[in-house]
Amino acid sequence: MNRPLDSAMIARRQFLSRTGIGFGAAALAVLDGQVAGAASPIIAKNAKAKRAIYLFMSGAPSHLDLWDPKPKLRDWYDQDLPPSIRGQQRLTTMTSDQTRLAIAPSPFKFTNHGDCGMTVSELLPHTAKIVDDLALIRTMHTSEINHDPAITLSCTGDATPGKASLGSWLSYGLGSENENLPAFMVMTASWSGRGDDQAIFSRLWGNGFLPGRDQGVRLQGQGEPFLYLNNPSGIDSNVRRRMLDSLAQLNREHFDALGDPETNNRIEQYEMAFRMQTSVPELADIRDEPQHVLAMYGREVTIRGTYANCCLMARRMAQRGVRFTQIFHRGWDHHSHLPRELRRQCNDIDQPTLALIKDLRSCGLLDDTLVIWGGEFGRTAYSQGKLSGQDFGRDHHPRCFSAWLAGAGVRGGHVHGETDEFGYNVAKDPVHVHDLNATILERFGIDHTNFVYPWQGLDQRLTGVEPAKVIRQVLAD
Repeated sequence: MNRPLDSAMIARRQFLSRTGIGFGAAALAVLDGQVAGAASPIIAKNAKAKRAIYLFMSGAPSHLDLWDPKPKLRDWYDQDLPPSIRGQQRLTTMTSDQTRLAIAPSPFKFTNHGDCGMTVSELLPHTAKIVDDLALIRTMHTSEINHDPAITLSCTGDATPGKASLGSWLSYGLGSENENLPAFMVMTASWSGRGDDQAIFSRLWGNGFLPGRDQGVRLQGQGEPFLYLNNPSGIDSNVRRRMLDSLAQLNREHFDALGDPETNNRIEQYEMAFRMQTSVPELADIRDEPQHVLAMYGREVTIRGTYANCCLMARRMAQRGVRFTQIFHRGWDHHSHLPRELRRQCNDIDQPTLALIKDLRSCGLLDDTLVIWGGEFGRTAYSQGKLSGQDFGRDHHPRCFSAWLAGAGVRGGHVHGETDEFGYNVAKDPVHVHDLNATILERFGIDHTNFVYPWQGLDQRLTGVEPAKVIRQVLAD
């Protein structure tokens, strides 16, 4: 792997550039000799995925009400969670002062679906139709108990802000398949549940210490699709082209003088923005979609910024070679009124998620597109606040939660791992967030242990410094 040079070596770069050695070409070299939209410092081996779509349910969907049925909890209704089950786990400040931790069984019915017989909640009747394509992981767990650090950990591999996101790592490592669109694109969908919810920060799709060209680019749900992309009034395309050519010349002179690689990144970003002035309107215009395809995604598909519209856009991005697309759907933080609010959230995402999988398959893209669905942690088996009939909430629960994978050689119809009868602890085959990220990288032919970037004196990697493993059981090949 070609490792980039850090800022401490700028003086050395300056010396070499002034002695006539072409360091700029070396910095942008690709091991396999190909230059895509961005330099590719690794060679992927036996890759099953060319692209990925991450459906991130921000706020933490309740695994107990969607994917991990616990019928025996009905016998425990309004009884206290046994201390032996809780163990030494810390609680959030929202329930730590409760005098009781009353068990709240799920009010929703679970039934078996598909040839595999996977058990799915009645809240997801559409997604239930594609269970034979899904590898369901019931034993996800994380080290974080609050939203912000847990989401940051899921997206960047570290709970501390400032690290590079998963999409940025893939952009950096593999480059782009389309020189007219970014390799990493992000959408934040509207939602129907509670009006206020956890904030979404741009650092979740940030490049961190990686080159600036690898940061995620957000597609706006309202107004112009991308900020600052259109020319100002009175500036046409020809004038803009001349301006960029002059600016590029100045930046090249700056690079020759100082050797800062971000200068070349800046040139690339300006050029990408110029090309996007043509490619983005074509991407965002869905009038060419057949009516039967629009109907498959549901009635909200033509409303920009909805989850349905975002899923359709994700398929269009996949067709155009976008390496990594991430959709954030907020509103899953159900500390109260969970039965009502969870139903609203599922109505948002159920049909469009089915449509995305079916659409990818019909376009011949599912075999090499990895789709990931999940949140930052799960919800507790006990009620937050008073348990009043079927009206209750659930607190944060990092010990176990559910996620699923589809496409790109994933073992469809497979359920991985088991939780205890309370859905509170992992009983078999735990999967940490780092393990999930290692598995995602593996689908792209990347060994997570060797995929590193030197920064602050350490070889940084997406999966951190603790041991992480690829979950081979969820892979068909």
